[in-house]
Amino acid sequence: MKRFAIAAAVALLSAVPSFSQQLTRFAVIDLPRVFTTFYRDSKAVRDWEERSARVQADVDRMTAELQNLQRSKLEAESSGDSEKALRLDADISKKTDFLREYYRVKTAELEDQKKKLSQSTAFLQQVHDEIKSVAESEGYSVVLNLKESAGILWYSPTVDITDTVIQSLLTKAGR
Repeated sequence: MKRFAIAAAVALLSAVPSFSQQLTRFAVIDLPRVFTTFYRDSKAVRDWEERSARVQADVDRMTAELQNLQRSKLEAESSGDSEKALRLDADISKKTDFLREYYRVKTAELEDQKKKLSQSTAFLQQVHDEIKSVAESEGYSVVLNLKESAGILWYSPTVDITDTVIQSLLTKAGR
């Protein structure tokens, strides 16, 4: 009985180091690809795309108007109506300045809205939870963002969980 107790103790003590020496497995993910693939179908992104299209339509309309004014100015100059040409030139200058400012402001607003979309707390939490779930289910201890980790010189495609996370997010979203 004493030998059995000693053998059991030795076996138990020799097994402890093997349990504590778990290999750390790394995975990589392309977060921007996850965001663009999964998030592009959301209502917030569709709203941004509609707003962006409206801004572009306004820019196109104003550009066409400026082109018409420039043609009218050339016609006035050709016919010798310098007074009309000067009025049109002033109008062109004013509308060109307005178009530049409009474009600058609207572009900044759209970029800000796009940045807020990609930093949405609820969305980021959902992606984080899904990364955690996939990593744990596949036995990874660490997941690195491919696009922000300049230290990654090489990785095997077998550790890239991007597609798995995207598929899981799409499945949970019912798509």
